Amino acid sequence: MERAAAACIASGVAPGDRVAVWAPNTLDWIVAALGAVTAGAVLVPVNTRFKGTEAAYVLRRTRAKLLFVTGTFLGTSYVASLRRAAREGTGHGPLPGLPQLEKVVVLSDDAPADFVTWQDFLAGGAAVPAGTVRGRADALRPDAPSDIVFTSGTTGHPKGAVITHAQTLRAYDVWSELAGLREGDRYLIINPFFHTFGYKAGVIACLLRGATMIPQPVFSVETALANIAAERISVLPGPPTLHQQILDHPARDRHDLSALRLVVTGAAVVPLALVERLRSELKISTVLTAYGLSESSGIVTMCRRGDPPEVIASTSGRAIPGTEVRIVDAAGRPTAPGDPGEVLVRGYHVMSGYFEDPAGTARTLTPDGWLRTGDVGVLDAAGNLRITDRIKDMFIVGGFNAYPAEIEQLLGRHPDIADVAVVGIPDPRLGEVGKAYAVRRAGSALTADDLIAWSRREMANYKVPREVAFVTELPRNASGKVLKRTLRGAC
Repeated sequence: MERAAAACIASGVAPGDRVAVWAPNTLDWIVAALGAVTAGAVLVPVNTRFKGTEAAYVLRRTRAKLLFVTGTFLGTSYVASLRRAAREGTGHGPLPGLPQLEKVVVLSDDAPADFVTWQDFLAGGAAVPAGTVRGRADALRPDAPSDIVFTSGTTGHPKGAVITHAQTLRAYDVWSELAGLREGDRYLIINPFFHTFGYKAGVIACLLRGATMIPQPVFSVETALANIAAERISVLPGPPTLHQQILDHPARDRHDLSALRLVVTGAAVVPLALVERLRSELKISTVLTAYGLSESSGIVTMCRRGDPPEVIASTSGRAIPGTEVRIVDAAGRPTAPGDPGEVLVRGYHVMSGYFEDPAGTARTLTPDGWLRTGDVGVLDAAGNLRITDRIKDMFIVGGFNAYPAEIEQLLGRHPDIADVAVVGIPDPRLGEVGKAYAVRRAGSALTADDLIAWSRREMANYKVPREVAFVTELPRNASGKVLKRTLRGAC
């Protein structure tokens, strides 16, 4: 980590500069990210499912100075993808369309002539004294930004939630305590590092508690089973689909899973049967559910050890210490206990705002510090939160948040699409997937297969609609807003 920090300093990274990482879960990701943060930079994790255009938007929006990028991942050259997306522009760096990006480091042994390999980058920091690195780290203020995690809003444009060092460390010390993470645990991190769950409930929590990290770049149930057995994994957080696939795999009994003792899940409906099976079939002593969002450092509520299975399955637990949760109606008035309303959150872990977006921040944070989550929920008498709907129409594809407005904006770029709306529909494997209702332009012969194939080239796979229905017009209310409830009813 110190070598990576020294190399960042040698590359001209100054405190407050943004440094991005676009790579899967690997040791190099951890070292690069922590090196950048140690040098005083603000980390910008980039979704590995993004296409080049989507990644370029985040890099351009944050004016990232340095990028760490994987070579080839899942059969795709990320370098080539980014080159295509940023080949036009006035910049003089490695990517003309990203003029603020001064250096691109490829996390491999090979790199194009105008990029830098990982080893050459590290070697470049050899002349930086250890005292200089330590001075950078010691100068970091608790209230300085540590990272910008991008999440999409209702406008469809990704927004970067700014979180500080103090918020991150306090929140994941609390998370670790409530979960029971302890020194010596062996933690299989399958949740992507670009997501708060993977980076903060994974990397940061392990560093705080002295647990061993075993990163897994891609979820494969066979690989997960092999890792759990070979590495004696004791901690396995992840979405419900991950645990369901492990339970149902025909080769499960051929692997020794006896070291598993802690599972933390969420991000989707958690069946009671899943909780009971984890406890009875795999003998996992602690199974917990939680709720959070990027704007709250990834955590708001969490079940407690000892909660009964029905509480764990039907709720996301109670507010973590130092946090307030309130349910309000459309007018902002608190609802009666048990009545649904929008979930509002206030606490030390709520973001300072969206990066350089005061208008978006004002829409999301109230003047007295409440975060409007956009989620609809109910609080029971014990303070357990149950999420019942999503104001933002977000749906979750295999643990990944998919935002209809963003997908609609991307689909709207197709030359044969005049109008489009996207809703989430149930899927037996992924939990939910997208269904697009599209209006063709006059004279178009566009088919559903054509649009899906085009989408796979233009957006991350989890955003791609699995179904397309063509309609003559979309249902709208008097103000012109698409009636998503009507579309869901037609599914």
